Amino acid sequence: MTAITGLLVERELTVVRFEFAYMAARRVGTSRRPPPKMPVLVEAYREALALARRQVKSTRFLIGGKSMGGRVASLIADEEFAAGRVAGCVCLGYPFHPANKPASLRTAHLESMRCPTLIVQGERDALGERAEVEGLKLSNAIAFAWMRDGDHDLKPRKSADVTHDANLETAADAIRRFSQTPTASARSAR
Repeated sequence: MTAITGLLVERELTVVRFEFAYMAARRVGTSRRPPPKMPVLVEAYREALALARRQVKSTRFLIGGKSMGGRVASLIADEEFAAGRVAGCVCLGYPFHPANKPASLRTAHLESMRCPTLIVQGERDALGERAEVEGLKLSNAIAFAWMRDGDHDLKPRKSADVTHDANLETAADAIRRFSQTPTASARSAR
């Protein structure tokens, strides 16, 4: 997230980051507990979003996140979009299903999503690789930016003809374009 944030700032986008409490505890080594239930994460996201709104005045406000953060953002995106509080949603490495459980989809809300959404996904992401995701029934409001040979962190294999840095640059460019006109971008990309 630090690298992609830097690339987005280089592209003149303002980025406000926050960390879920369970992730912060993992990062400092005080806990290895699983994430809390989704309602707790949604409430934490809403609180962080309210704080971000007070800090950043913008008419083109996007929400999003990486993996679980993107999933949580996508769960509140339609409500925020309908209320005119956000222009779109960006998910990096969306967890379409748990690892090694492709039948346990986390996509029901994505089928009817109205908020313009960009999902930046590695082609070989273990939580939703390109071949399986392209077969899913998803809303036309969702656009994809596929990162060549990328895994869940958009990182390609060493033998690939693309680098991790190149995938991050491509992702940042896609997010920048999406930030300019998310509605048009989502509709034209599907």
